[in-house]
Amino acid sequence: MCEVLRISDKTYYKYRNVSDKDYDDYKLIKKIFNQSLKTYGYRRIATALKEEYGIIMNHKKVLRIMNKYNIIPEYAKIINYNKRYIKENISPDLIRRNFNQRGWVTDVTYLIFGNKRAYLSTIIDLETRDIVSYQISKRNDIELVIKTLNSAILSTNNLKGLIIHSDQGSQYLSNEYKKICESNGILVSMSRKGTPLDNAVIESFHSLLKKETLYNNDIKNIDEYIELVEKWLIFYNNERIRQKK
Repeated sequence: MCEVLRISDKTYYKYRNVSDKDYDDYKLIKKIFNQSLKTYGYRRIATALKEEYGIIMNHKKVLRIMNKYNIIPEYAKIINYNKRYIKENISPDLIRRNFNQRGWVTDVTYLIFGNKRAYLSTIIDLETRDIVSYQISKRNDIELVIKTLNSAILSTNNLKGLIIHSDQGSQYLSNEYKKICESNGILVSMSRKGTPLDNAVIESFHSLLKKETLYNNDIKNIDEYIELVEKWLIFYNNERIRQKK
């Protein structure tokens, strides 16, 4: 495995066996945060934990976990906040264009119709070429990528040592994305900057999706386009005849 990944034994086992004791608390904190429309700070979340779930958690611990996973109330966000983490969260390319190994590839693509747009986040299994998970949103933000990642995690039994490969988009460089992967033993891999061929499988998949949806149908608005894309994704996983890799 280490020879294929071209990494040291030390690096592989460091990330393969990572277990984050804060991960379960993070999921509950994030749930309350989302229910508050992303407005609650750490003190209100600590109060909600006690009143709604009967969980007494020190507000300092709540703050630490929120900082760790980059959970910030909308009113407290500063412009280009995520850029503070870009350099330190960039990961090496562990796939190295070997697209026939155990792993996932992921990306976000535009769904454009007229002057309206939506965003599709997808995770593809390299071994089967199946869609592991997807999410569609009218906002291209970290939440879109995190929902896709968490959905994929819930649908998969063995995550230890699994590679997930993406580009260097700001969502994939966030602390929240990084910590969720580490907490589940997933190895983060990233394409070189400005090199889409490093993630050719997902690029090709999104190109195929647009070719077989937008260009083949009489669509009247963006909502019809989104509905069509969702039908095609189900068709792709369950019925579409695929050529051998």
